[in-house]
Amino acid sequence: MKLGVFTVLFSQKPFEEMLDMVAAKGVQAVEIGTGGYPGDAHCNREELLADEGKRKAFKQAVDSRGLIVSALSCHANPLHPQKAISGEHDKLIRETIDLASKLEIPVVNTFSGCPGDHEDAKYPNWPVAPWPNDYQEILDWQWTNKVIPYWTEIGRYAEERNVKIGLELHGGFSVHTPANMLRLREAAGEAIGANLDPSHMWWQGIDPVQAIHILGRAGAIHHFHAKDTTIDPVNVNRHGVTDMQSYSLMLDRAWQFRTVGYGHDMKVWADIISALRLVGYDYVVSIEHEDGLMSVEEGFTKAVDNLQQVLIREPLGEMWWV
Repeated sequence: MKLGVFTVLFSQKPFEEMLDMVAAKGVQAVEIGTGGYPGDAHCNREELLADEGKRKAFKQAVDSRGLIVSALSCHANPLHPQKAISGEHDKLIRETIDLASKLEIPVVNTFSGCPGDHEDAKYPNWPVAPWPNDYQEILDWQWTNKVIPYWTEIGRYAEERNVKIGLELHGGFSVHTPANMLRLREAAGEAIGANLDPSHMWWQGIDPVQAIHILGRAGAIHHFHAKDTTIDPVNVNRHGVTDMQSYSLMLDRAWQFRTVGYGHDMKVWADIISALRLVGYDYVVSIEHEDGLMSVEEGFTKAVDNLQQVLIREPLGEMWWV
């Protein structure tokens, strides 16, 4: 396994300065945003798509520091009911797949998106209760008419270009649990898999180790984020896990994102890394820093230090004792 970082947290730094900094910390891989919610501070996809020389310079900057690009990330909502938004996000995803193919980057990360509840809707509708039955009807309509057709087409588009899609299982979007990830993969093909982030499992009440087993046995983990979560034992009883308060209201929220090791101890993280190895995932563990109690540099540094203790780096050897 390689230790990586989602470089959106260093968007204020120029590309090569950012690469120098993360390489000096011992990171071996970078995940780079190409637009959408992460922005494109370190990767102008249109420029790179149009200019082979700029693509070579981009690759050289990464290679010369002993790094790899684990994924290009373009988190967005390509199923948004407003056509201007979904059209822009669809273009972003397709262009990111094209760029990943040209740069020989194996994974593109994004969100599944969330449609509205009918063709003329203006806003996404995220049904999470089976009753009243209206919600089931909305869910069936979304998956039959929007989710499965779109991702089947994008799955083919990516597969033709030798790229895999890592969908982040995230609340507010159609794919947010291992079960609906596997439902989509079964319908849309094996190019579609997970960019699994344990932080979003914890607040939904899902054990990330079990999520790794469920998805890993199906070969459905294409990328992995390292981010932690704490659940406040008092506030969760007031607001529930679907707490709609701003992330900035950390004292009052039911749960909040933390840097690695500040939500769960290193035994839990060792179990996560071991589960990844057990199911055959031997790619990048990419740090995502969204801890409201720590600066970017401190949160990133602590995540690196903590993960260095538990990351399994060497190839599996012979079982000499059997």
